[in-house]
Amino acid sequence: MIDLNSDLGEGFGAWSMGDDAALLEVVTSANIACGFHAGDPAIMRRTCELAVARGVCIGAHISYRDLAGFGRRAMAVPPRELADECLYQIGALDAFARAAGDRVRYVKPHGALYHAASADRAIADAVAGAAAVHGGLALLGLPGSELAAAAAAAGIDFHAEGFADRAYTPAGALVSRGTPGSVLDEESALAQAISIAVDGATEDIDGGRVPVPARSLCVHGDSPGAVAMARSIRDALAGKGIEIEAFA
Repeated sequence: MIDLNSDLGEGFGAWSMGDDAALLEVVTSANIACGFHAGDPAIMRRTCELAVARGVCIGAHISYRDLAGFGRRAMAVPPRELADECLYQIGALDAFARAAGDRVRYVKPHGALYHAASADRAIADAVAGAAAVHGGLALLGLPGSELAAAAAAAGIDFHAEGFADRAYTPAGALVSRGTPGSVLDEESALAQAISIAVDGATEDIDGGRVPVPARSLCVHGDSPGAVAMARSIRDALAGKGIEIEAFA
């Protein structure tokens, strides 16, 4: 059994990114942008409504306050302030989720915050603290990371995530997007998704083998051909007898 998630609701105003409606026909969990790296009230409302209509689990995709950089720039935010900003984002999305007939069920950091919370315990504690305060929500993140340790310390669930469409370093981190080969094509992503789901490991960028004990697989909504990629991954996993089901 494995979950299939995607980062959605990442447009802003008249600007759109990805085909959210089509991806919501495929994935089982939706990481919905909360307005800090992308998204706005109308997009948050609409994406929550689509997710509820399709029975897709809603997660808060929280970020540093960085619309201009799409949340991919490292920022020095004091942990207490960061915890407040995380809680603010979770609460905003939860309001739209409840208006649509459901609620936020987990939290996944985005971009630079994802990487920072994976490596820095103080940042991880800030993220985990916000999730814990808001009803003890589960966290989704990198296996074996500081975020996993922070979740355990906060007494909330942590679910390990693997990436179908991103290359891994030998240490199990994601290869920087500025590095050639960091984003996988559809054929490579399909092979990696199967490897993670079946074997709990995949090939790293240097040709070695890296463990990825994931409960959920991510296909980025802004990846080229994301919808076709997600469909092919879901079909391939089902063909191997792996049930696709939300973790939360």
